[in-house]
Amino acid sequence: MSSHLLSDQALRWVVNAVNPHANVLAVKKLYGGVSSPVHSLTLSINGQEQHFVLRQIDNKGWLQEQPDLTFREAESLRRASLISGVATPEVIAFDKTGSSCGMPALLMTRLDGEVVLEPANPLHWVDGLAETLAKLHSSDLAEFPWTFAPYSDASKLDTSLWSKHPEEWREAARIILGPPPVTSMQFIHRDYHPANVLWTEGKVSGVVDWVNGCLGPAGIDVGHCRANLAQLYDVQTADDFLSAYQAYRGDSFTYDPYWDLVTLTDFDDGTAPEVYEGWTALGMKGLTPQLIAERLDSYLISLLDRVRG
Repeated sequence: MSSHLLSDQALRWVVNAVNPHANVLAVKKLYGGVSSPVHSLTLSINGQEQHFVLRQIDNKGWLQEQPDLTFREAESLRRASLISGVATPEVIAFDKTGSSCGMPALLMTRLDGEVVLEPANPLHWVDGLAETLAKLHSSDLAEFPWTFAPYSDASKLDTSLWSKHPEEWREAARIILGPPPVTSMQFIHRDYHPANVLWTEGKVSGVVDWVNGCLGPAGIDVGHCRANLAQLYDVQTADDFLSAYQAYRGDSFTYDPYWDLVTLTDFDDGTAPEVYEGWTALGMKGLTPQLIAERLDSYLISLLDRVRG
């Protein structure tokens, strides 16, 4: 039992979790995420091939902040499995501390499908993203140990090194630092975007990467996806997604651009924007840091226009 991609210890842990008599046929690195190594494994069990995904957490800083990451994703997946109409991976096993696998790890089933970032029919694609998120938010799962928190501190927001509209970004920060709108809390994905949605034959076949699942406003999931779409394409695509999502949710969702601003500033890390490595790893071409910066500016201005009415 050996693989240049995974340690013998990790492979032994996987096999023992699935079936001690299983044989590892193949190990493949999966691309799209950059926060933790993720691998696909094919095992032979009584002559039948089965497919799994192993996420390992090797980011010490992330683990210091959130030492229960694998347990959190396992619980997120279990909670998500209760939502009808959306396929999610099934938890096989998790190693919270890394004592068995070599590092904290989560083993899950692999869903059919692939990420699509350059769809043949963009409107159909956007509609599928919106319908799937609406289904995720249609549940009444209102209890969960983890709750939403912004990734960035708006009081430290400074885009003066790259933005052509730094004052507008400062206005966005002032809005975020003000009182948030009253909204209900529900179970959300927290990292919902096109690279975490799988497609098969033109239809969504599943949603993956649940390590950030938590209780929070539905607008956070909507805003995170919109910010990704604005960077990948343009403001119109982000707006098309919002319109489709609103149509699916009806009166059960009240839109407020406040949450869009929160998720947009989540992308600020104090440096000039870069092209997300996950997009290029998945084959997305034509993106440049300058283009991303221009699209972030354009999206910000569109949100402030909504705030101003």
